[in-house]
Amino acid sequence: MSNNKADNIERQPMVVVIMVLIMRLVIGGTFIFSGFVKAIDPWGTMYKVTEYLMTLGWEAMAEQALFIAFALPVIELLLGVAILFGAYRRSAPIAVLVMMAFMLPLTLWLAKTNAVPDCGCFGDALVLTNWATFGKNVFLTLGAVFLLMLGRRVPGVFGPAVQWMVMAATFLATMAIALPGYFTQPMIDFRPYKLGTKLVSAQPSVSGDDYLFIYEKDGQQHEFTIDSLPDEEDGWTFVDRREVEKKTPVAGERNRTLAVTDHGTDAADEVLDNDKLLLLLFPDLPQVSIATTFVINELNDKALAQGAKVYGLTSASDGQIAEWTDVSMAEYPMLVADDSDIKMMARGNPAVVYLENDSIRWKRTLGSISADVIHDNAVSISRMGDDMRPVDYLKRIGFFYVLALLAILVLNRTHLLVRPLFTRRHSSSKTSDSSLSSDSSKE
Repeated sequence: MSNNKADNIERQPMVVVIMVLIMRLVIGGTFIFSGFVKAIDPWGTMYKVTEYLMTLGWEAMAEQALFIAFALPVIELLLGVAILFGAYRRSAPIAVLVMMAFMLPLTLWLAKTNAVPDCGCFGDALVLTNWATFGKNVFLTLGAVFLLMLGRRVPGVFGPAVQWMVMAATFLATMAIALPGYFTQPMIDFRPYKLGTKLVSAQPSVSGDDYLFIYEKDGQQHEFTIDSLPDEEDGWTFVDRREVEKKTPVAGERNRTLAVTDHGTDAADEVLDNDKLLLLLFPDLPQVSIATTFVINELNDKALAQGAKVYGLTSASDGQIAEWTDVSMAEYPMLVADDSDIKMMARGNPAVVYLENDSIRWKRTLGSISADVIHDNAVSISRMGDDMRPVDYLKRIGFFYVLALLAILVLNRTHLLVRPLFTRRHSSSKTSDSSLSSDSSKE
């Protein structure tokens, strides 16, 4: 039976084999990339899922957003790996088609209405327009139909007996990526507020030095900054000065604007004009447990003792801020910032961001900060993020995952290497026995 299947595979036109392999690579790679960037950032996936549920009017399901944020990347990665390696050659394309039966009409509706501007298919790593997302899903659907029809003609990398092992290894690797992203911070930061990013005020400001000074010489007037005033002994005569309003800084890869208000008054300059700055981020203040206040207040004391200024940032209402301040006995000012900026700057509710000279040095969820570290006076506030080495962690996960797949492959395919040797030895033995038998009969 297996020999007949092997013969059928060998008789397949080369163009069919090549097309199947290309479809496996493209569709599998797309699902793997989509699942990976979602698994890296469960908080971001949860925010996007919640946005979808609210837009569709499914508010009752919003409580399940976190579960969906973990389940979705797991499903996508399992399907992607299965398609890529040719595992479950019938059920995997069917599963993709079932998913596309929901996603195709949804993305077509989004393309027409733009109800959710960014589909979030690839997280913050790659932003597609809604029409591009719909086109992608059309291609994935056609590719899944192709693999369902012709995919079984080309064997997979792993045999049916060990395919579940590949799926189990993929599931474990996915959770190893997602859990630190939820409890600490995403190991790859696709957002604008990366480490080293400089935060600047989003509001134009004027200070006493923001003037241009007008001098005249030989009947011609020129403007000078305060750092380049001409020497009057050279014939220059002061005429006038005029204020120059600072322009709002342009946000870039290493320069992000931050708008902060205190009861409607701009407070960004006050916040950012600190060499050492600890920001406590509360993206959803009503959902913050009161049990966290003890740790927050101790962290506040540690930061102040080491010369850092502490502020709380939230998008909550004045009433919610007043209630939190009263219940938590917060000694740090609570200011208002844009909800999207708070969520992008760091993941967690609450989250902590530390800046030196306006640049982000480290960030993490409050829950990932050990109480022992807070109480240890030998650990400075600026070094509390040094234990996070996401690149090394990701390399280890990748190494062990590839090692696991190679071990499964060796376990599954060793017989293909051993069988020819055994067959050759068995054939030689038969030839030897036949020769001996022939010699014996001649005698």
